[in-house]
Amino acid sequence: MSVLLVGSPNSGKTTLFNRLTGLSAKTVNYPGSTVDLLVGPCSLGADSVSSVSVIDTPGIYSLSPRSPDEAITLAALGQKDVEAVVIVLDATQLSRQLAIPVQFRKLLANIANTGATLPVACAVSMLDLLQKEGEVADLSHLERELGFPVVAIDESKDSVQKLKSLLANLLSLRSKSLHIQAPRETVSFQAPGSIAEDLREAKRIKDLVISKLEPAATSGTRDLVTPRARTRKIDSLALHPLFGPLLFFLIMAGLFSMVFWAAQPLMEIVDSSFSGLSEWILARDWLDPNAVYVRLLTDGIIAGIGAVIIFVPQIFILFAGLILLEDSGYLARAATIVDRPLKFFGLGGRSFVPLLSGFACAVPAMLAARTINSRRERLIALFVIPLMSCSARLPVYALFLAFLWGDRALLAGFVLAGIYVLSIYTSLLAAWGFHTWLKVRDREKEPESSFLILELPLYRAPKPRLALRQAWMRTKSYLARTGPVILLLSVLIWTGTTFPHFRTQDPVDRLENSYAGQMGKYLTPVFEPMGGDWRTGLGLISAFAAREVFVSTMAVLFHVTAEDDEGIQAGLIAEMRGAKTHEGGPLFTFASVFGLIIFFGIALQCLSTVAVSMKEAGSTSFALWQLLLFNLVAYGASVLTVQALRACGIS
Repeated sequence: MSVLLVGSPNSGKTTLFNRLTGLSAKTVNYPGSTVDLLVGPCSLGADSVSSVSVIDTPGIYSLSPRSPDEAITLAALGQKDVEAVVIVLDATQLSRQLAIPVQFRKLLANIANTGATLPVACAVSMLDLLQKEGEVADLSHLERELGFPVVAIDESKDSVQKLKSLLANLLSLRSKSLHIQAPRETVSFQAPGSIAEDLREAKRIKDLVISKLEPAATSGTRDLVTPRARTRKIDSLALHPLFGPLLFFLIMAGLFSMVFWAAQPLMEIVDSSFSGLSEWILARDWLDPNAVYVRLLTDGIIAGIGAVIIFVPQIFILFAGLILLEDSGYLARAATIVDRPLKFFGLGGRSFVPLLSGFACAVPAMLAARTINSRRERLIALFVIPLMSCSARLPVYALFLAFLWGDRALLAGFVLAGIYVLSIYTSLLAAWGFHTWLKVRDREKEPESSFLILELPLYRAPKPRLALRQAWMRTKSYLARTGPVILLLSVLIWTGTTFPHFRTQDPVDRLENSYAGQMGKYLTPVFEPMGGDWRTGLGLISAFAAREVFVSTMAVLFHVTAEDDEGIQAGLIAEMRGAKTHEGGPLFTFASVFGLIIFFGIALQCLSTVAVSMKEAGSTSFALWQLLLFNLVAYGASVLTVQALRACGIS
């Protein structure tokens, strides 16, 4: 037995879902945070109906779906175990959001002819914000107009308990009358009528149930500057045709710059912790420091994992910064700012959220593309999302920038921001190319129109504790996903670079004659044009399992330990500075490192992304061409960059 939560984006559905189930699903201030169904248990505390499953659905604007995520919500209504629906309404946006219960009223009237019923209730949130505007909603009048029970939802536990009691009563009454219900598969859950009529009806109901408070009644409760007035004042700058884009650029540049320099103290703590662990193990009298299992533990597992974990503070700060921007309500404005410029590239404002999500991970970003109503625009977004600099690239970028400008953290931070900006321009260029190709291919077809419907939420002060908790949850998810891969590959690469000559004292000779060294020599002609050799080639190949594995591969290849260095990162950078090519020149130079940055910025090395692209695009050839094209372009761009820098005398 399930209860479905439906409502417009940003109405408070996921927040109510968390309070009903006790879970911690992500809540944000723009469409696309829920792109599939979230399911959690809820105890109603009733004798006849003790517990149910609560289902959080993607946000909708009507019961007439125009995008895949809205279709998911409508399809969920037809599930056989859905026995009740809760429509979540934002009290400050009733003019538009009341269209959904109006459509439900028509829908229930239609299915009643088949002998079926579906209990529906409304949960109204953000009544406190409405009161700060000097207005009040008459919920009893709203209940009479809609014909559904209406419950106010606030921050108190009592309001959620009232909703649970209401659901228990509705489900109990429904269970007693199930014997007269028509089969669910015979019921059509398609809203009749036009959305324009429903919006007019919604506005009529809103005007009836909303009334102005007397000034005396709002004394002490109404802000001197109301939330709407404050939002309008901020939007006069944030949505300004000139200053809006400039502010957007400064905010994003500041965020990505902060990722580098603000994380430095935390990175040093993590680095020293892993280094201290290696030193502690090697200092144990009861352990032979030259034993295979000890070297595997210190040089393979600890060095490999530590080389990636050291960058977790940067990933955490990136997640936290994006969540704070989400919670404030600013990102919805950013979507409107970029809507018109993105049209030129075949995208639009609805593509902004998936593209921005790509900075964290391409997999959920591709799922978020379901909110795009145009299939053509959705395909373009799916095509370019892998070009956004995801969090998996961050450890690689951070290592290279620390190698080039390790003593100038602020400069490295601005360069990192430039890399992210470059990834945006690369994505737009690829989008324009794919968009142009689609127009040529489909020249006989009418272009599919794309439109942006987006509610701009009121600006709200983010809750730092909640933002930090959600950032930590995302970081833990990142570690859980990549940790086993890094561990496995660290062991395999250490084994391959250590044997069969484990007892050889000369580390260079041991490495060159190892299994990995012998295999890697066949790769040298491929990677020499981009300034590398078989070692960087082996790192690039291992990165197809997970991009951040490149860092751990370098640490294992160069046998970085804590014995002679201040830390794993310092040891790895020192080894990179001393690495030589077979001709005796430095392996890692400005040109070769910059070429690697270009390669990682374009290459599609995440096989999970390929699998999701295949599913979301509904085409295997689309994903395979994407994989082949991006990697060939990445290799070519890297080679051209290195050779051009060398031709200019920059080695």
